[in-house]
Amino acid sequence: MTLVLAPDAHCAADFGFFLISAQTRHDLELTRPLDQTTTRNAQLMYRIGVDVGGTFTDFTISNAVTGDNLYFKVPSTPADPSVAIVDGIARILSIHDIAPAAVSYIGHGTTVATNMIIERRGVPTALVTTKGFRDVLAIGRQTRPSLYDTSIRKPEPLVERYRRRELDERLNASGECLRPLDERELDDVLRELNETGVKAIAVCFIHSYRDPVHEEAAARVIARKLPGVYVSLSSKVLPEFREYERTSTTVLNAYVGPKMADYFDRLNAKIGELGITVSPVTIHSNGGLLSIETAKRLPVTTCLSGPAAGVMGAAVAGTAAGFPDLVTFDVGGTSTDVSLISGGQPKFTSSRTVAGYPVKLPMVDIHVIGAGGGSIAYVDDAKALKVGPRSAGASPGPVAYGRGGKEPTLTDANICLNRLNPVALLDGQMPVDRDAAIASIEAHIARPLGISVDAAAFGIIQVAAANMSRAIRAVTIEQGHDVAELTLFAFGGAGPLHAAEVARESGINRILIPQEPGTMCARGALLSDVSLDFVRMQLAPATPESWGKACEALREMTKEGDRWLALEQIDSALRHFNLAIDAHYAGQSHEIRVPLDILDDAGLADFLVNFARAHKASYGYDIPGQPVVIVSCRMQAVGRVPKTLAPSYVGGTCIADAKVDMRNVYYGPSEGWRKTPIYRRSVLPVGEAIPGPTVIDEMSSTTVVLAGQNAVIDTFGNIIITN
Repeated sequence: MTLVLAPDAHCAADFGFFLISAQTRHDLELTRPLDQTTTRNAQLMYRIGVDVGGTFTDFTISNAVTGDNLYFKVPSTPADPSVAIVDGIARILSIHDIAPAAVSYIGHGTTVATNMIIERRGVPTALVTTKGFRDVLAIGRQTRPSLYDTSIRKPEPLVERYRRRELDERLNASGECLRPLDERELDDVLRELNETGVKAIAVCFIHSYRDPVHEEAAARVIARKLPGVYVSLSSKVLPEFREYERTSTTVLNAYVGPKMADYFDRLNAKIGELGITVSPVTIHSNGGLLSIETAKRLPVTTCLSGPAAGVMGAAVAGTAAGFPDLVTFDVGGTSTDVSLISGGQPKFTSSRTVAGYPVKLPMVDIHVIGAGGGSIAYVDDAKALKVGPRSAGASPGPVAYGRGGKEPTLTDANICLNRLNPVALLDGQMPVDRDAAIASIEAHIARPLGISVDAAAFGIIQVAAANMSRAIRAVTIEQGHDVAELTLFAFGGAGPLHAAEVARESGINRILIPQEPGTMCARGALLSDVSLDFVRMQLAPATPESWGKACEALREMTKEGDRWLALEQIDSALRHFNLAIDAHYAGQSHEIRVPLDILDDAGLADFLVNFARAHKASYGYDIPGQPVVIVSCRMQAVGRVPKTLAPSYVGGTCIADAKVDMRNVYYGPSEGWRKTPIYRRSVLPVGEAIPGPTVIDEMSSTTVVLAGQNAVIDTFGNIIITN
């Protein structure tokens, strides 16, 4: 499949860029829209994936009839991300003459909730909890991730103490009422909280995961007394034990809830004004899709929305290409996100932190470090070269962008060494100032360290690669996985640029780079299923009696999930339910998840065998004869969506035709500057080996192939690099 460049009429001013997929090399001559007879006559055949990043908002548009893809980027609008989304969609419809009624799906990943938490831009929030638990948020856990670093400080609770209020109600650990909820006491509390200007209230009563009756009664009173105040109940957000994590997650949901609801409403309304008849859906942290209404109730589930979409897309694309075991390597402007995919399935976790605050929800297990194209390089007090985590971001950005940046970044180092185009990026539409990048590196790095500019710029790249490699080791070697058996799936704007260095640093022998990797997260929004997780606490020894109760709970949750999928308008033939039980040995404090292939009332013995096997796989041992405790029952309701990836890439006829330039590129002190061929990715033929060193350019990214490595294009249009 050949990619055709069709620049937007406005792109010189505001960097909007299109790429269209086509079937023949002849289409390289075209700059017209997609075939108008097709777009005019066919209805409901375009699926749009969107990813809102810190610098750009990316789009992938798939024609469900022809299989063609359109890729597009516009600058993000941080003040209101919906503006960039709607602006991009409007341009796509206009320039390519696509009827609004031909759009059947809009899925988007967003970091709106995450940024709101990081920047503490949520609404004034209150916490109403059981007497004696007012300070759970401040006390937290005694665990200290950086035990010997006395400079580490926990973030301040998002709810100030004067807005954390107690009620003298109580359930016991079995869910039995010890003290009923006093609505008059709640009235007094609400009156006082209203005087403080609260816009959201988190309700988290002790043991409400056993019985939500008190929380639900409190919600009714709040709705009556304080209409318009956003209410978040722990029994709806996270019906599990562990008070600190449950309270933190519920508070985060309330803290971002009102503004996220406004954002979703604005987005939906603006898309409707374009004449599009479908409502957008949102990727959430476990890689599934949620409707706007569900996302408004559970906005905390979107904290890893964009990165999760990229991982889910990588799992589908990698498996289709014959590489189901991957390390995803997503390098953007401010961060590097890495994750493990085994057997085509992403690895999940049930707990992580966002800006230092615990979030205990099922989510894709993504390890994030502050190393991206905009990461600032500097020399510390000990004369050591450091890169990140501080970033130049979208504004002012790298020095070479000419938008006011003064401090050198990783992008500046790549421009300085000609690894990136030293004249212009984004297919020539974004001019860069290489001389400014060189001057900044010379002033801030080379001169303080007494080295050449070339050595300083290469040092920046090497330090960043070492940081990225440590992140990869954290999700592979440190988890017992052999990196030699894995493929590095590189995407994001800067992932392919650094993949070769990082693969060598990490000991990975194969790299896979998808088409237009800078828009992979948007593409992932087209390859994700609708899904939602349900949980019921059990907390009982694994006996035939408790096993029967667990099976009954899973059946009830399956019915609940089926009703939810019906509300999400998922056809019954596309509904699927994943069942699992969390358990641990008696005396342990953390559990292991054991998937259930079938639900069998007589299946306790098989479950115990599977639990022992899972425990041994995770920890290297099991404990025969030790009692097992069933902690919780889990069910994931899934609505499958189409995932069609056909090996239809055609490309050019020979490598020579793809060559667009030769330029000197610096590869380090041992190799120095080398004359390097520059290839246009969309014209590279399938199956022909491309020896390194070489540089492969495309609109959304640049791939560097080092000496001793070979690249080849497969029939899916992926670049496969091997050492």
